[in-house]
Amino acid sequence: MESDYGVKRELSDLQKQRSLYQPDLPPCLQGTTVRVEFGDRTTVSDSSGAHAISQSFPHTYGQRLLHFLRATAKVPGAHIINDHPALRVGLVFCGRQSPGGHNVVWGLHEALKIHNPKSTLLGFLGGSEGLFAQKTLEITDDVLATYKNQGGYDLLGRTKDQIRTTEQVNATMAACNDLKLDGLVIVGGVTSNSDAAQLAETFAEAKCVTKVVGVPVTLNGDLKNQFVEANVGFDTICKVNSQLIGNVCTDALSAEKYYYFIRLMGRKASHVALECTLQSHPNMVILGEEVAASKLTIFDLTKQICDAIQARAEQEKYHGVILLPEGLIESIPEFYALLQEIHSLLRQGVSADKISTQLSPWAFALFEFLPPFIRKQLLLYPESDDLAQLSQIETEKLLAELVEAEMNKRQKEGSYKGKKFNAICHFFGYQARGSLPSKFDCDYAYVLGHICYHILAAGLNGYMATVTNLKSPSNKWRCGAAPITAMLSVKHGGHGSGAMKIGKPFVHPATVDLRGKVYELLRENARQLLLDDIYRNPGPLQFDGPGADSRVMSLCVEDLDYMGRIKKLNEYLEKVRAMVKPGCSQDVVKAALSAMSSITDILSVMSSPSNGTT
Repeated sequence: MESDYGVKRELSDLQKQRSLYQPDLPPCLQGTTVRVEFGDRTTVSDSSGAHAISQSFPHTYGQRLLHFLRATAKVPGAHIINDHPALRVGLVFCGRQSPGGHNVVWGLHEALKIHNPKSTLLGFLGGSEGLFAQKTLEITDDVLATYKNQGGYDLLGRTKDQIRTTEQVNATMAACNDLKLDGLVIVGGVTSNSDAAQLAETFAEAKCVTKVVGVPVTLNGDLKNQFVEANVGFDTICKVNSQLIGNVCTDALSAEKYYYFIRLMGRKASHVALECTLQSHPNMVILGEEVAASKLTIFDLTKQICDAIQARAEQEKYHGVILLPEGLIESIPEFYALLQEIHSLLRQGVSADKISTQLSPWAFALFEFLPPFIRKQLLLYPESDDLAQLSQIETEKLLAELVEAEMNKRQKEGSYKGKKFNAICHFFGYQARGSLPSKFDCDYAYVLGHICYHILAAGLNGYMATVTNLKSPSNKWRCGAAPITAMLSVKHGGHGSGAMKIGKPFVHPATVDLRGKVYELLRENARQLLLDDIYRNPGPLQFDGPGADSRVMSLCVEDLDYMGRIKKLNEYLEKVRAMVKPGCSQDVVKAALSAMSSITDILSVMSSPSNGTT
């Protein structure tokens, strides 16, 4: 019921202790004076899509980067925002709930009140549906009291995660106008922030005074790009799941007779499965990106797993733990094509019980081959973003059944002489979403909330709050903002979830980089993980002590400080300008010209659309 939103909750002793935790602000956000540095105008990483994006977003494309600095910082051209009128700001939760989301609300509310006590923060009840219906809750200190540093989205709730259709956009604009909002903060992942970019452009074109700001909050960890190093919620999700997996690993080693198939969150991207593997050391992980890149069929995967089980049996090991992401089913070529046919027929109004008779011959053959439970799940109507209901498709059970059949066949043929294969299946899809957030997610979300205020105070529209250098302590974090249009790209081909966005500017999910350092670390240790049972249990979340400040391994392994490198490059360019001035020697000019010519040629080649590095 609506009356349940924002009510004071009964907290356990641990929850009460967590509610008292006060996250630290980086030095650049402390106090009531913040200095803003406007950087260069932005472009997009794939130059082949620049024209389409600039044409679709004429009012918000090419905006400048923002860096927030200490009030005492001596940076030429930086501005101090002295005028802090009372603001009316709305906030909406979109997408699946991610631990730490409540601290975005807290940080934004606190920043609003610090700079002008007359400012107002309105939370929309029930996600985007509440936004369209203008159902609000005014955020106050009393309302926030039992939600600080707590998991879930139950302060405001959420429903559908899209603001995309003409009707939805018009309802959003009407709500912002009727409520006289100066800003609208959208908390969500790739889909929500793609919608935020379009909403900001539409508002600018319509001369709506409301400024739109996005916040990167998604448990999948797939909203990553040059400007966004991590997403609120990912740290907690991976740590909680890694403990669960570690528990299962210990159970496997104790009983020595079961193979555990564990499906984790992750639609198009397998970041959660990869990170949990690095933290808990199961025997095997199947990443959707690997499957898609190698075009592995369901029979290839079955053989791969069976070969691994047989290799372990040769060492008299008849147990193991295998991880896979929920989006794996769409990465398997034949299943992706089958789902496309099914969804097309469902959208045409064909009833689920008649679908199989209208499938193409090959799709019908695959469909009939599958166990009844999987057939039923594949026939579920796609979600609001046109993706399959992946959380409801039990890929782990399908693989376990196929592996069992193949192992029984090998045993009958005599090629496998070990003990009978036994499988236990789990889906860790909901157990971590409402968890108390980790210290990192508490801090990160709270800081992002403060940044949202400063973006609005600067009068900016279509920006996302960003923090970089996240692998360092929070007092060394770099706070800023980037135009969401700089994160857009245009996909011209490929398959997988999100294919409906092909040809349209969109914040596309970042998948696991199969050439990156994190994946390389996995591959280096894959054989040892498979055969040696080097299981690791990171234990429960730590809020104090030696493990409290740990970061996910994927954040620490990769060198992600893009914004820091941009600033460093600009410092070098300023040094060149200072040294190469009229009156300097001919030799200095010649050296500068030679160096600049060479680097320009190199960068031109790297920036070419045909080059794979873009």
